[in-house]
Amino acid sequence: MPDARKGERLILVTQQKDATRSQFQAYAREHGASELMLPSEILVLEKMPMLGSGKADLLSLAKLLQERAAEAKPVAAAL
Repeated sequence: MPDARKGERLILVTQQKDATRSQFQAYAREHGASELMLPSEILVLEKMPMLGSGKADLLSLAKLLQERAAEAKPVAAAL
């Protein structure tokens, strides 16, 4: 997703209900991943949008994330 400060930010989208950023960070550090590789946010979906081929529907995911970002902006501006 676009980010005004860093240019872009990573968002991990998963169906794993107990997924947390801190767990992901710990796992990534154990395996030598750079801080740049870590998502800034984890979004847990009940059901991942899929194509007929069985692959994740990346266009639908991008649209969902853009809609979430647009909804969040007015709230942040009000604060």
